[in-house]
Amino acid sequence: MHGLYLLWWVQGRHLSPATVGTVIAAGELAVVFLELPTGWFADRFGHRFSLIVGSLVQTVAMVLCWLAEGATGLLLATVLVAVGDAFRSGADEALLYRTCLALDREQDFQRIQGRVAAIELGALVALVIAGGVMVRTWGFAAGWIAETALCAAGAAIALAMAEPPTATATADEIVVAERRAALFSRSSCALIMPAALLGGMAGAAAFYLQTGPDAEAGAMTLMVAAITLAEAAGSALAAYLPEAGTRAQIALALLGGAVLAAALAVPSTIVGAVCLLAFLYGLADPLRAAAIQRTADDGQRARASSLANLCDMTVTTIVLPLAGFVR
Repeated sequence: MHGLYLLWWVQGRHLSPATVGTVIAAGELAVVFLELPTGWFADRFGHRFSLIVGSLVQTVAMVLCWLAEGATGLLLATVLVAVGDAFRSGADEALLYRTCLALDREQDFQRIQGRVAAIELGALVALVIAGGVMVRTWGFAAGWIAETALCAAGAAIALAMAEPPTATATADEIVVAERRAALFSRSSCALIMPAALLGGMAGAAAFYLQTGPDAEAGAMTLMVAAITLAEAAGSALAAYLPEAGTRAQIALALLGGAVLAAALAVPSTIVGAVCLLAFLYGLADPLRAAAIQRTADDGQRARASSLANLCDMTVTTIVLPLAGFVR
């Protein structure tokens, strides 16, 4: 239902685009407040355990997204989605990085992260198309049942994972980690915000397209699939690039701003602009994740990643209502 949930709420539940945009933004705002506490939870009680909790909450949230009615029901469902996302956010990257460390493959993290993101997004494309076919054939109920089952499968996968051992650092490594943590703290905004701005631009433009008065399930399915595929292509490219830091992030954000400005000047290019913005975000996100994990202390990896996601959600909280009211 990734490509159809907006259509479901606007056309199936008869909520206005402005209401949907505002309620979704409220869910993003909930993530803003939950990101750091859940990041602390993951660092304190285990990244695997945090993934399990998040996946279980997400399963319940999908049921509510399907059955809830009115703005209040949508708000409750959206907040639960936010809780599930917050528990998983940061924990996945931290678990992967610690696993690479345990296997003495730290240098492979960016490559693996990029490939995993590309595979995940590629699978999402297939699922989006399959969801569109299911909804057109059997109705929205079939799509929501499949979505709920997939979330439950995610919880089962998290249960099957293993928590890597805690790394034991030498005195020199501790000093280096402290310096990195301090550097990360001072430069976090410049490192984190460019990708957050890219994601906000892509999300707002995609929301505008998906909530049009002539939106149709089949066309929106193909549209979201194309956007997701573009993001997957960006993540796949990131797997083969060298390490990149703040300057590369800023350059990508500036390029994204130019693309959005061109789309505003020539509205007929909006579809291509959305795909290109998704590609740039898919490229920037794995590069940012690798840079964050390289500079984070071992006991704060999930929180460091959650800080980046917090900025992403803050930007989305601001731009989604604007896109809804513009529509």
